[in-house]
Amino acid sequence: MSTFRGVDYLHIDSLLSEEEKLVRQTARQFVDEQVMPVIRNCYNEGRFPASLVPQMGEMGFFGANLDGYGCAGMSNVDYGLIMQELERGDSGLRSFVSVQGALVMYPILTYGSEEQRQRYLPRLAEGSLIGCFGLTEPGFGSNPGGMTTTAKRDGGDWILNGEKTWITNGGVAGVAVVWARTDEGFRGFLVDQGTPGYSTSDIHGKLSMRASITSSLAFADCRIPDSQRLPAASGLKAALSCLSQARFGIGWGVLGAAMDCFDTARQYTLMRKQFDDRPIAAHQLVQEKLAWMALEITKGQLLAIHCGRLKDQHKLDFAHISMLKKNNVGMALECARLSRDLLGANGIIDDYPIMRHMCNLETVKTYEGTDHMHTLIIGERVTGIPAYR
Repeated sequence: MSTFRGVDYLHIDSLLSEEEKLVRQTARQFVDEQVMPVIRNCYNEGRFPASLVPQMGEMGFFGANLDGYGCAGMSNVDYGLIMQELERGDSGLRSFVSVQGALVMYPILTYGSEEQRQRYLPRLAEGSLIGCFGLTEPGFGSNPGGMTTTAKRDGGDWILNGEKTWITNGGVAGVAVVWARTDEGFRGFLVDQGTPGYSTSDIHGKLSMRASITSSLAFADCRIPDSQRLPAASGLKAALSCLSQARFGIGWGVLGAAMDCFDTARQYTLMRKQFDDRPIAAHQLVQEKLAWMALEITKGQLLAIHCGRLKDQHKLDFAHISMLKKNNVGMALECARLSRDLLGANGIIDDYPIMRHMCNLETVKTYEGTDHMHTLIIGERVTGIPAYR
């Protein structure tokens, strides 16, 4: 199997340290050797490659940019490069790692008690425990403030009722970070698998993210001890801060999907011959598409690296992350569409990864804040007017 050589037309590597390039190469080799041989069948069969989880834990992929409790303590650029390589394999694999680190481990580390950190984080970091994040509901996605899931105090416990849906990893999660409306405002809770009144059901029939587990969570008079409440998680701001962590990883991850589509199309057009026995890459219209992709991927790389550096300096805010996600997801989806066009009919068969990436990216454009919502977040930053309220 050939090793992916990357996409670098502007000496992007000169912006990376030797350590960052080593992290990327380690993740790249893992994807080339372990992911690529299995991901096509996993996608076609609608199953997650669960056998890869222990190895990803050993490599420090889960919560890679978090410190302590068995986490790798890498920089945010290191973390982004890992996400890039994982999504070059498949968006579902990157999504699994994003949820584990950004939506489960991050809130426990940031808002949890020391007992909760000690209990959950080491197992989550090694992959022996899988987590999920329950915010989206059947009636409320872009407006989490409308959530109907409730938690009512009952002595020293809480009684949880409601439903969450479109939850990555939900059916296999040993612990769920669940957000609910209480008389004291919105709060976060840790709900263990097997808790009476807590059940899950997987969502089937997906034509996108097929190598990812997506589920609904249901809570029927589910009794949660107060020790399972995230003590420092108060209000929706806490839940949205977790989404910012995940969106940052998405903005990096989709670069990998774009790179895989571009590299596939570039190699194909250099090989494919038509008309005058010259490769179709020699034609102007083909070169225009390849040039557009190379330029946009390069711009996306610069945006991601700058955001990563800002995050390491604690200067990155949610509007910056909206710029990163909106720009790079839209760019990656267009790269997939252009690449499919360059492959002609061959672009729709699973001998090539392009349609798989394209279908996945349609979902990535929607989750963790739709493209429209990120547009409005940027619009508010530009004008000072919150148009979505």
